[in-house]
Amino acid sequence: MKISRRKFIKTGLAATGGLLIIPRHVLGGQGYLAPSDELTKAIIGVGGMGKAHFQYPGRLVAVCDVDRKHLQEALELAGPGVKGYHDFREVLARGDVDIVHIVTPPHWHALIAIAAARAGKDIWCEKPMTRTIGEGQKVVEAVKRAGCIFRINTWFRFEDTFYGFGTTVKPIKKIVDNRLLGWPLRVTLSGATGFDWKFYWQGKTYLPPEPMPEELDYDFWLGPAPFKPYHHHRVHQTFRGYWDYDGGGLGDMGMHYMDPVQYLLEKDNTSPVEIEVDAPQQHPDACGRWRKIVLRYADGCEIILDGENQRRNVPFIAGPEGQLFPGLRSNISGLTEKLKKLPDPAPQLTDFHQAVRERRPFALNEENGHRSCTLVNLAKIAVRLGRNLRFDPEKQIFIGDEEANRLITEPMRAPWNLFMA
Repeated sequence: MKISRRKFIKTGLAATGGLLIIPRHVLGGQGYLAPSDELTKAIIGVGGMGKAHFQYPGRLVAVCDVDRKHLQEALELAGPGVKGYHDFREVLARGDVDIVHIVTPPHWHALIAIAAARAGKDIWCEKPMTRTIGEGQKVVEAVKRAGCIFRINTWFRFEDTFYGFGTTVKPIKKIVDNRLLGWPLRVTLSGATGFDWKFYWQGKTYLPPEPMPEELDYDFWLGPAPFKPYHHHRVHQTFRGYWDYDGGGLGDMGMHYMDPVQYLLEKDNTSPVEIEVDAPQQHPDACGRWRKIVLRYADGCEIILDGENQRRNVPFIAGPEGQLFPGLRSNISGLTEKLKKLPDPAPQLTDFHQAVRERRPFALNEENGHRSCTLVNLAKIAVRLGRNLRFDPEKQIFIGDEEANRLITEPMRAPWNLFMA
């Protein structure tokens, strides 16, 4: 949905009490940015991954972090002309920022993405897209309402070598699209097929309170998350091990691993209907290990997450008419020659700045990104509860399980909420 300039200005004024910063592409209409007009960007969250976003296209004009040390390091790296901020809302108020890069821990992704959409910014968001399914729904709504361009920062569905395969996803997609393996398909993600679930991202179950470092605004870092006494293991590089902020190895690598599979299985507009789990009881705060998770679609396709690498010679994709192993090894005779004759997959818009200039959806956007993040969040909820679940992909709710439904949208710590203007 594209929003008119008149409607954008009217709704924006109502949401901000009369203060409205209008981005350049809205003022000038579609096609306003000339090819020679370099797009600007701001990075919110400039820890280790945030600094990696310096390399992406766009002229950097602002960086933001609640840790003064991280912010100072980023400013020194950025050089003159880049301004630093403590509060992301000040960044969003700048009229000269075209694209906002969200590189915070995941418990902040939805709030900042929604605020950025309402400010008329285009959005480049780190994975996982959101910490909960409900947050993802609200991001989709906000992005659609604002008419902004959104991308998730995982790229294996359209470029780069896909882990253990030694190739991009493109030839795998050709094999699947042309039903060389038959249908339905079973996909296994394990160490044996090239996917490491990084179980070292586990939380600690005993965290004695520690003095807060002067450079860190810990209350702002927590933001919408429940208050827990400060301990260094909760923040920065090890936050992934806690349910309040991420989801362990699932949260860290789930979208990288499962988004291409969702694309291969033609499931960009739906979600699994059954989730089976084999996992030890989880700590309520700290993420732990799990043994196996099965995500099953209505048509019988399955994604198997093997956490213990129990099956050593399992194919990556198995169908009734063939199997495909890492390295494009297969039991299909003459596969290489067959691939040469098959049509390529449908083209994708994989240049984000082109998408911004032309106001066209990026290949991995808020809609299919939400569905691939839902795979992660379905698996997380099953692990946390320690039981199998049934899910309605249309209503995006669990069937007959109110405890699971309460994890679709978890409460946020005041004053933060998903309806903030």
